Amino acid sequence: MSANGFHHALNFCKDTCVGCSHCMKVCPTQAIRVRNGKAELMPNRCVDCGECYRVCPVDAIKIGQDDFDLIFNFKYRVALVPGVLLGQFSEEINARQIYSVLMELGFTHVCEVETGAEILKHAMAGYIKENPDIRPLISAFCPAIVRLIQVKFPSLVNHIIPMKPPLDVAGLYYKQLLIKQGVKDEEIGLFYITPCAAKIAAVKSPVGEENFIIDGVINMDFAYNKVLTTVKQAKSNSCIIPEVPRLNPESILWSLTTGEASNMNGRSLAIDGINNVIEFLEELENEELSNIDSLELRSCDESCAGGILTSINRFFTVERLRNRAETVRDQQKTQSIPNHDSIISFREYLNAYLAIDKIKPRSMLKLDENIGSALEKMKKVNELMEILPYVDCGICGSPTCQSLAEDIVQEEAEVSRCIFIQRILEQKGTFTQQESVAIMKEIWGEKKLDKDIK
Repeated sequence: MSANGFHHALNFCKDTCVGCSHCMKVCPTQAIRVRNGKAELMPNRCVDCGECYRVCPVDAIKIGQDDFDLIFNFKYRVALVPGVLLGQFSEEINARQIYSVLMELGFTHVCEVETGAEILKHAMAGYIKENPDIRPLISAFCPAIVRLIQVKFPSLVNHIIPMKPPLDVAGLYYKQLLIKQGVKDEEIGLFYITPCAAKIAAVKSPVGEENFIIDGVINMDFAYNKVLTTVKQAKSNSCIIPEVPRLNPESILWSLTTGEASNMNGRSLAIDGINNVIEFLEELENEELSNIDSLELRSCDESCAGGILTSINRFFTVERLRNRAETVRDQQKTQSIPNHDSIISFREYLNAYLAIDKIKPRSMLKLDENIGSALEKMKKVNELMEILPYVDCGICGSPTCQSLAEDIVQEEAEVSRCIFIQRILEQKGTFTQQESVAIMKEIWGEKKLDKDIK
């Protein structure tokens, strides 16, 4: 699904949906309506955060992935693995076993995504230092947050640091590493194992970029189940893999909350959970906050460890990754750890490709392309809000009274959908019970009003 060129990873299955409205109530951008007893997505508002996916009681929201066999279209198949995948497994299953199984499944190479953080942390720190007039600067790491700012806080898009995320940097690095070894560009396929829907959307329609670096995405829950099943069957021991460059502790922790902020100079704050982020950005937009140099904003609680496609409790994942980082830190104190073909040797090449185009707003609140018409519609919205009850009950099929008013001026709903307005009109004798029932059936479907009550 797409809107204005933006790919959406969330798909609503109407055959499964029961019209419970759970998804509509939790959507942070009010991108969902209930019509004819089914949830409907408004693509122009959706940021692919996945909050709807978390609460759906009947699994009516699906997240598609590329066909796994797509990897075999390439001679050299690189699995781009985020650290949180390693954190899904208990300490008894080490990284070598996980990489080994991925290679058994068909990949020829494995690269940890956070490898790119080694390049990015210096580039971001430099950008913050070179742009003192823009404060605070906001990391572009989380694609759900980038899209959130585009649609809900368009005045803040210039605060986003226009740089590729670690995923793209790691992909560029590993492709260049293979090319350096004599491999042809067209023979290399990069496949990302994603912990969330927003990163699928970002891969399919990257913000600020025209070229797609990643060739395909695989959902993390799918990969986790494949790896775990194979490890339990003890098949991975037979596979020998090459040495994998060791990450430093800072890179290991990059995808967790404070992972970026702790590497930035000046006053840097880390905020996770999309509702917390929205609350913070509202204060920032209202100029209630100051003296902040940079922001690390993540849509999911505990950042990527809490992604909707992860399989394990996020707090265990965080603990395992922090333990892993601490182990590496202790090893660095006592021994010299080799890092052959390090990404550092590609710094000049990667720095040349770090920048992305200026990120543009795509405000969901734009009522009309014509300014005059938009102002007239806004006036009508304000007039409607004077008669609507401010209850935000959602019975009208819109999440709030404000969203109903906007739907009305866009001719997507009528004021008679409001149950309070219906009662007022009934008292005046201008509205019948039959009309009320007909509207409720139109919103919630026939079944919800076709009960045999004795």
